[in-house]
Amino acid sequence: MPVNYIDMARTFKSNAEQVGLVQGHRLCPGCGAPVVVKFTLMTVRKLGFEPVVGLATGCLEVSTTIYPYTAWTVPYIHNAFENVAATMSGVETAAKSLKKFGEMPEDKKFAFIAFAGDGGTYDIGIQSLSGMVERGHKVLYVLYDNEGYMNTGNQRSGGTPTGSNTTTAPVGKVIPGKVQIKKSIVDIIGAHEGVYAATASISDPADFFAKVEKALNFDGPSFIAALSPCIRFWRIPDGAANSISKLAVETKYWPLYEIDRGVYRITRKPRQFKPLIEFLKAQGRFKPLLSRPDADKIVNALQEYVDKRWERLLALEEATKDKYLR
Repeated sequence: MPVNYIDMARTFKSNAEQVGLVQGHRLCPGCGAPVVVKFTLMTVRKLGFEPVVGLATGCLEVSTTIYPYTAWTVPYIHNAFENVAATMSGVETAAKSLKKFGEMPEDKKFAFIAFAGDGGTYDIGIQSLSGMVERGHKVLYVLYDNEGYMNTGNQRSGGTPTGSNTTTAPVGKVIPGKVQIKKSIVDIIGAHEGVYAATASISDPADFFAKVEKALNFDGPSFIAALSPCIRFWRIPDGAANSISKLAVETKYWPLYEIDRGVYRITRKPRQFKPLIEFLKAQGRFKPLLSRPDADKIVNALQEYVDKRWERLLALEEATKDKYLR
């Protein structure tokens, strides 16, 4: 039965401890990461699963588990940057073994969830993640994508967008910030074929919840990339994470789609798109780029890129319709 999202929100509003992440953490006011976690765990609980969480090193980890305190109320494992997918693969396999030998009830419903930022996903942890997916472990990997190594001061990552100002690829006279295109991580994971992979946004809870539900019920590995605005290094106001996320969807910067065993489906198609420049102007991290004399040329190139990517998604949706792999 599909989740009643309104009822779910009401259920957990009065008892945050049920969700799994409580107040008292040290994440920045307005950070998108705890919203990503809560949206995920609310759905897990509503569907009757017991969550077991693995968390890679990063902003979310260092801010929620400052010894001797923790903001987590569910079984939780801290991992290094590179190995959260491997750890949760082992935990999922151990649970199977315990059930097989009668050490655990067969009907016990677990949701094995790995959380990680873009540094631990696009770059450092991609080998471990690829192995988890290829082996077919029933683990949900949730990427909270704040588009840089924010925990250590805003260094560029494989998830950093073109033109963003970072400490290791600063906008200056020589280069216009990061010059490479953001890695298409969902397509990379979707290319493993026997997997469910999707994008999500905290600005669209219904779409987010539906994808977590589908991931949990998927017979195999699943992956959700959720845009997670960073207040500090995106240079946005404390209360702007939701509006910036919405603008990302409305400008085609962050299209909402899924890949189910090779079949592409766009889950949100805005009636009218806004120009990408609105997304760029809303954030201070692009201010140095927009101050360059060649800004128009760069912005036009970025607009052309998101337009072509959208057309490609539409084409893939049409071409793969009902052509499931495996």
